[in-house]
Amino acid sequence: MAKTSSDLTILVIDENAIRASIIEEGLNEAGHLNVRVIHEMQGVARLIETMDPDVIIIDIENPNRDMMEHMFQLTRMISRPIAMFVDRSDTAAIEAAVDAGVSAYVVDGLKKERIKPILDMAVSRFNAFSRLQRELVEARNALEERKVIERAKGILMKMRGLSEEQAFALLRQTAMNEKKKLADIAQSVVTAAGLLL
Repeated sequence: MAKTSSDLTILVIDENAIRASIIEEGLNEAGHLNVRVIHEMQGVARLIETMDPDVIIIDIENPNRDMMEHMFQLTRMISRPIAMFVDRSDTAAIEAAVDAGVSAYVVDGLKKERIKPILDMAVSRFNAFSRLQRELVEARNALEERKVIERAKGILMKMRGLSEEQAFALLRQTAMNEKKKLADIAQSVVTAAGLLL
């Protein structure tokens, strides 16, 4: 069963206790009660693995280059919606955040009233991006399968003197008889031809 927004487990990473309390209060007022706040960056990767949060909020008051790079390395490793608050930034940092998979990168916008809409946007963007990635993988796989089928048809046409339609029908009938995917049968033909020719 899909989690509702209030069921989300949220990890807040913030070295500043006052700023962290603003985020936590905003989340609690929005109905998010499963919130854990940590103030130490050390061992955060292990904690994320153990806690398995649904969403991560990172607040960096005055980020330096090393700190940002560390956070971006972390966000690249985990596949979660991430909202990041910073007080100041530049174009390079924003591009690096997007490349690292940060779903919402908010500059100078830490107010408790803004936490929920930003969190919702981060989750929505993450889900949309994940869906696009899945569709891209499926499209690439379909294209690869199509290429293998075309190669197998070509082999059958050449070796057995079949027309393109006959070669495809033979592949399809064999797949049905063997209860396998057409692409698997086509790959077998290509592999066998590679061994024999």
